[in-house]
Amino acid sequence: MKILVADYIYTPTGFVENQAIAFTETIQAIDSIEVLQKKYPEAEIIQTEANSVIYPGFINTHVHLEFSANKTSLKYGSFMPWLDSVIEYRDELMGECNNEVMQKECDVMLHSGITTFGAISSFGNELEVCEKTPQRVVFFNELIGSNAMYADMLYGDFMERVKASQSCEESSRITPAVAIHSPYSVHPIILQKAVNVAKQNKLPLSAHFLESQAEREWLEKGTGELKGFFEKFFNTSTPVTNIEEFMFAFDTYPTHFTHCVQATKEELDYLADKGHSIAHCPRSNRYLGCGRLNIEDLNLPCSVATDGLSSNDSLSIFDELRAALMLHHQAPMQELANRLIRSVTSDAADILGLNCGRITEGKLADFAIVTLKEKPKREEEIALWTILHTKEVSNVYIEGIKYV
Repeated sequence: MKILVADYIYTPTGFVENQAIAFTETIQAIDSIEVLQKKYPEAEIIQTEANSVIYPGFINTHVHLEFSANKTSLKYGSFMPWLDSVIEYRDELMGECNNEVMQKECDVMLHSGITTFGAISSFGNELEVCEKTPQRVVFFNELIGSNAMYADMLYGDFMERVKASQSCEESSRITPAVAIHSPYSVHPIILQKAVNVAKQNKLPLSAHFLESQAEREWLEKGTGELKGFFEKFFNTSTPVTNIEEFMFAFDTYPTHFTHCVQATKEELDYLADKGHSIAHCPRSNRYLGCGRLNIEDLNLPCSVATDGLSSNDSLSIFDELRAALMLHHQAPMQELANRLIRSVTSDAADILGLNCGRITEGKLADFAIVTLKEKPKREEEIALWTILHTKEVSNVYIEGIKYV
């Protein structure tokens, strides 16, 4: 048993002062240090630095590790030139992205307080790294392939990767999961099979959806820049599905849709009605010229995530939260800051179905300790000062074990 003491603790009811947390691998109690010492007299007392805040470990619901070698290879500013550069440099970047490179980025996430992340995996190359990293990993095996001729082969490869991640479940902190690349890149036949796999095995499910205007034009009209892309690389000039057909495929199982920047209000309302959620990646959307997701008017759960280094400059959750503060300049700043903290703690945990994300009894003892530069003058601004001033957290605990 350990007792962690701090000036502030972020709880589901807000920030509380001068309290402590008793924990093993799970949270046992939250009370004053005096009460907890009497209750657990043999417990180790851990005193944090002055002006520290204990948060639940942060959750990055959507990250691609496979392109972690990218720095200046891919073209930013507009979606289609970026996609063309991905095709051009994909093999080179994949070859450079070894386990050491990916582990370094996992460490970056850990030092920004990320104790859980959702890894979107196209080939399964990150599985070994995700087994070894201390964080909890929701391992999204991604299905991609729009050519019906290769459907059986693509689905077979996908299922092998799902089984490989399932075999790691007992020996690591990996949760196997399913991801659909996008409506323009997955044939409806294997799409429905993959959704059924997630549903039957109760696995988390994710899908990229309506990231760019080019995607919307291709799915609606079969025209635009993606038409030329498919003609050039895949010898086809007809989309395999449309927006409605793709959305309807997920009607029976809650899905974490990524981006949705170009979704209409009617489409977002439909996703909300079916119990879905959104992963919002503000820097990725800006760097690829996709536009802004209007989170002020969303009526469905939303997490904030970094995406991968193919469309970002870091995997730090605080870099992402600061970007979100700037991007959504219409929202009241203190209210937005509190919402952003929820988006990477309790909201993200609920979306992924995890027993963490809140500092309450019975939850896993995942903590990120932030030390503020000085004592906050107003409690209602703690979330804002946390986002603005934190580059790295002071300590990280995962299931009660200290890693930072």
